[in-house]
Amino acid sequence: MVATVVAEAAPAVVPPVLIAARTNISERNEVRLAIDKGLAWLQQNQHTNGYWSTPDQPAITSLALEAFELSPGHDPKAEPPAVLNGYRYVVGCVQPDGGIYRKELQSYNTSLSLVALALGNRPEYRPLIINARHFLINLQNLPESGDTNDNSAGGIGYGNSDKQPDLSNTAVVLEALRMSQSFETDKGLASRDLNWPAAVRFIQACQNPPAADDKPDQGGFIYAPGDSNAGETNLPSGRVALRSYGSMSYAGLLSYIYADLKPDDSRVIAVMDWLKANYTLDENPAMGSQGLFYYYHTMAKALTVYGANILYTKDGQGVNWREQLAFKLINLQKADGSWSNDNGRWFEKDPSLVTSYSLIALDLIYPKL
Repeated sequence: MVATVVAEAAPAVVPPVLIAARTNISERNEVRLAIDKGLAWLQQNQHTNGYWSTPDQPAITSLALEAFELSPGHDPKAEPPAVLNGYRYVVGCVQPDGGIYRKELQSYNTSLSLVALALGNRPEYRPLIINARHFLINLQNLPESGDTNDNSAGGIGYGNSDKQPDLSNTAVVLEALRMSQSFETDKGLASRDLNWPAAVRFIQACQNPPAADDKPDQGGFIYAPGDSNAGETNLPSGRVALRSYGSMSYAGLLSYIYADLKPDDSRVIAVMDWLKANYTLDENPAMGSQGLFYYYHTMAKALTVYGANILYTKDGQGVNWREQLAFKLINLQKADGSWSNDNGRWFEKDPSLVTSYSLIALDLIYPKL
């Protein structure tokens, strides 16, 4: 059963409604306070040149800008100086090829910068957005004519310096292209688009298929065809299976949605079944504390875009994932307003990165509480 949007029926009596409303207001106030504290920390810890954390990775600054842009009460006509300075830095990272990066991780940096610029939505960003879209589209690894056996075809890697496709980079590229697509079409400037059918084939190649001898992993996602950061499992049949894990499974769900697959598509149902069976906020499933805040961030994005209000777990229990994730993040927030992970895998000891991840998740949760 796919997680569904639960319609709220009109209650028969008034008091429960009042109780629910009071609880909801209290939760929203707590989340809003956590967001405000996190944004204040970001403002206080921005470099004078406009970037957060490092000048070499505009992606981190772009995540911080996304956190500001999505925050409740944000007024795009009255951007705080931190946001304006952040955008100046990101614009300064634009390269002649249209990418937005310094040296490495070209697609990752360009994708997150493109999302930030699209959210900033200023007329002067428009040509930069269009050029960045074209840069990303040109990074797609397309199959040779007639070659249907290349599992890497359709995906995107880190960029010109590392073209080997993976689901993590492919997911952020798809998000950037979807969030910026109106800038191509609103004035008739549409050009060559991504090969979306090829992208779907690549996403599917990263999904563990149904297998009678590997029920724990079927439907979930791995990092790339033939490669899982969660390692391998030796099955009783003698077959070696690649383990599905939480953050990539949410990235896979998000990618399917951006590729316009519907909730009743068997591939979407399969990953939702895996996510329901492995729902937890105590760890990144199969990865422990590694990439934990990326997991929270991607969970919030995927379930928000999917439209799940209540997530039904494998035992049939209805989970208010927004409420649970909000309080988990509030409890993990440090006294100074920041977040960080004790596990440094994928740079998650960096408070600028992890604070941005956490704020984006809370920004998405807040309106629906």
